[in-house]
Amino acid sequence: MPGKKIAKKRPALHVLTVLSLLGASVCLTLELRTDDRANSPAVQRVTDEPPLENGARYTRARTWERLRNPDRTVLRDSKGQLLATFTDGARTAVLQGMSRTFAEPSHTTSRVVTDDWVRLMPEAWRKGAETQQWFTDWFKRYYGSEEDDILAIAFQYVHGAPLKRDDEGITYAGDAGYGPYKSNGVDRFEQSDFYEYLGIPYTFRDGTTLQPRRSRYRDMDCSGFMRMVWGYRARYPLRATNTSGDGMPRTADGMARSDFGVDIIKLRGPSPWYTRPGNIAAIQPGDLLFFKVDRRTGNHIDHVALYLGVDTEGHRMFISSRKRLNGPTIGDEGGTSRIDGNGFYAELFRSAKRI
Repeated sequence: MPGKKIAKKRPALHVLTVLSLLGASVCLTLELRTDDRANSPAVQRVTDEPPLENGARYTRARTWERLRNPDRTVLRDSKGQLLATFTDGARTAVLQGMSRTFAEPSHTTSRVVTDDWVRLMPEAWRKGAETQQWFTDWFKRYYGSEEDDILAIAFQYVHGAPLKRDDEGITYAGDAGYGPYKSNGVDRFEQSDFYEYLGIPYTFRDGTTLQPRRSRYRDMDCSGFMRMVWGYRARYPLRATNTSGDGMPRTADGMARSDFGVDIIKLRGPSPWYTRPGNIAAIQPGDLLFFKVDRRTGNHIDHVALYLGVDTEGHRMFISSRKRLNGPTIGDEGGTSRIDGNGFYAELFRSAKRI
């Protein structure tokens, strides 16, 4: 059903596996931090405080700190440890929580181990928002929560991900393709949006209703994947096209050039190829990454991805829906999913935006 939010809570455990997808195809594991000095194989909690309920640390000693480039507010506990990051003008918040491992063994040896949880706030952050009731209520609900966040939702569409259906029988998650083959049997069609994956008509906020094409069922191109994760699943507003209404535009180019969200790295340099960013340190998990990959498309930005974080080898990894591997992946085929180094996508990386 369009507009239906999918969210399920899971009980907190010392060691919790929240997703194990078809053997070695893909895995997402949650666990508490371990003490490297411990001899016991059991997972231990590294703290001298009792276990925390959702938001409990927020109700005790805390410090708010203002930072620049981009303008943002960070929350630290009484020991100076980072708890959360909030960027001015963005609805994205990064909360610290239980450690998780994102991996796709069928397509890459890279693994991202992170304690970052990316969540969408009901309002864009403004300096002083920490004093408002909406934020207090929201933070107490989500800090320490194990409900699916943006990163976990994105991984529910990679190769081998099991199907998930809502109460009406609509498949809202599971292994997704990119698009059907063209007549040459080699190239794939683009322009498969999230509602085509769902196989249902979708009515946008401006009243436009779009119908899915049967040939594109369970398919999403790169921007359609982002619209599924952020829009249909996380409930961020969506546009029917790049220009109608407000919210997330339809294409990668529309997203990169739109005024929605906050530009963390702006497009620079002469068109149509622009300039590769020299400093990418400001990027944080959940940011949209934009690439110029095709000379035939002129000034258009051709690809969009979701930044995951740093992998165990120290590389900055992303997940995106791609033609070569036919759907969402962090795989290596056709170019490693990294924005650092000299790989295919790293060389073509051009800008970043925080929703």
